[in-house]
Parts: sequence; structure tokens; C-alpha cells
Amino acid sequence: MDYVWSPWRYRYISQAGPGDECIFCVAAAGARDEENYILHRAKLNFVILNRYPYTNGHLMIAPYEHVATLEQAAEETLTEMMLLARRAEGSLREIYRPRGLNLGMNLGECAGAGVAGHIHMHVLPRWSGDANFMTVVGETRVLPEELATTYQKLRQAWR
Repeated sequence: MDYVWSPWRYRYISQAGPGDECIFCVAAAGARDEENYILHRAKLNFVILNRYPYTNGHLMIAPYEHVATLEQAAEETLTEMMLLARRAEGSLREIYRPRGLNLGMNLGECAGAGVAGHIHMHVLPRWSGDANFMTVVGETRVLPEELATTYQKLRQAWR
């Protein structure tokens, strides 16, 4: 079995301390959607770009309510989250024309959640060869577009 290490990811998820504010709650409470890369606000959830994307277009869907598990979330919140994921799929396919998409959640710190106390769903467009030696060996992501450009493209799709 081969092992692939990503120390850059560990540095990111280990920076937050136990007393730090939740990044999703802070972003949702603010009125600076462009600065926080919030693409869309729905009734119970919002869509936000990942500041540390794996690929261009990597977004997340999070509820306004600070809950750590799916069990704690209201059914209406979870239903809206899936409907937003479907819409995200359509927007990403339209703008970036990916060969596939990853949708996923990491519930709990041991499962890899960078923000363990607030559920969120990742939606990532994927292409053949988007993870290469630069990521694996060089601990570097090569993204062909700036986050602000990604925001502007996707923001138009969510209007």
C-alpha cells in the first residue's frame, strides 16, 4: 500500500484553536459577502467558496445554524442543502465543464473536518490530472485562476 502525505493540509486544519470563532458563523453573520466569498444565501443554508480550494470552483454549502452533526440539523435544512448541491452541480458544470464532481462531508475532527463543529458539504469540480506531482510531492496546489475571479464567475451563475 502506498501512502500520500499532505502536510500543507495538516498545517491548515491545525491552525484553529479550541477558542477560535467558527469561520462559517462569522462569514454568515457578516454583511461582506464578496469579501467572505459567499455566493448565495438561501433560507437555511449559504454557499461559500473554499479559501483553500483543491480545485477551481471548490465551494461549500453550510447551514446558518451551528450544528456538528446531521442528526442535530433540521430535516428542512438538510433538504435545502441537497437542493443547493444540485444547483451547485449545474453551475459548476456550466462554467467549468468538469469531467466529474466530488460531493462530501467530513463529520468530526477524526474524519478530517477542518471545522468540526459546523457541518458543511464540499462540492468540487474534477478533471483528469488535477492532482499531480505538484500537489503530492511539491506540497503546492496549482490553480489557473485567482479566487476573486472564481467568485465573480460563480456569483453570476447563482443570481
